[in-house]
Amino acid sequence: MLTIGAFAKASRLSPKALRLYDELDLLRPARVDPDTGYRYYAVAQLERARLVAWLRRIGMPLAEIRKVAALPPAAAAGEIRAYWARIETETAVRRDLAAFLVDHLTEESRTGRPADGSRAGPPTAVSRKDTVMLELRHFAHSDTGRVRPANQDTAYSGRRLLAVADGFGPAGAPASSAAVEALKFLESEELPAGNVLNLLQDAVDGASQAVHDVAGDAAGTTLTALLWTGSRLALVHVGDSRAYLLRDGGLFLITHDHTVVQAMIDEGRLTPDEALAHPQAMLLAKALTARSPAAPDLKLHDALPGDRYLVCSDGLSRVVPEERIAALLSAGTAPDEAVHALVDEANRAGGPDNVSCVVADVVETAA
Repeated sequence: MLTIGAFAKASRLSPKALRLYDELDLLRPARVDPDTGYRYYAVAQLERARLVAWLRRIGMPLAEIRKVAALPPAAAAGEIRAYWARIETETAVRRDLAAFLVDHLTEESRTGRPADGSRAGPPTAVSRKDTVMLELRHFAHSDTGRVRPANQDTAYSGRRLLAVADGFGPAGAPASSAAVEALKFLESEELPAGNVLNLLQDAVDGASQAVHDVAGDAAGTTLTALLWTGSRLALVHVGDSRAYLLRDGGLFLITHDHTVVQAMIDEGRLTPDEALAHPQAMLLAKALTARSPAAPDLKLHDALPGDRYLVCSDGLSRVVPEERIAALLSAGTAPDEAVHALVDEANRAGGPDNVSCVVADVVETAA
């Protein structure tokens, strides 16, 4: 038997931590002196104690540690792998948000103007004469597909805003339409003062309220949108609609699906191939609904001349392989022709769902 002090030293857990784990029924002492209350531990408990110590060092919550520590080694390894995959996913989201903030604050510091293009802050003295500017050439279209009786998608493209929403439930169509309508104030010539991050978060809050107003608890919607700031595209994303960037011939997915299956892939519980046939393949983990406020993914993308962006519902991405999407986007056609080609391709693949696409090109224009 080891005293609590000796056991603490051997296990790299403090006596205070050992007392807490005793209270939580996570690591009970082998014997407690009935007169003094002093705790004694068996040498055989060191392996469990060291596992608890290492799991605490990677930040695992005590409730999960209790579950993992009770499993056989192979099952425990699987749980640890899944836990760490979740941490990496959450860290990636926080990293994107940190990068968003750094880019925004750097831009405001350099120019004296918020990165969203609003007029807050002192004007700059830079002449725009003969300066090459960027603008979007865009087109949006939504199609019912070959199977569904009605279209619950909404697609929109404007001078500043590109958006796709995929509604679900009895009032899915009004829900998706309301979500996109709630973002259209971003099209205004003068954006509200304040940074683009707050602007987008407020817009999503407004979209959530709009969905609640028109659909109550009867429906919800995904929402993926890009806001043009003049040199960048700010992304806001909730659900499993997607945004892609075609640059220099390569197609890049710039959103992360908020689905139960994608979470299982992230946690190492499924492979991408296994996910295709999973019975919960279309079950959303996050969406705009009345029941839960959405925490959207937010990113900021620098735009380059020649970039082509695609925002689409899963009616395209689930049935048309990315290689084929890349080929259609790279065909050198105008945005409207590219959109119709993508929709036609989804319908040729069976059109099992509504399909919506927005294509926008970043082009140079003389100021």
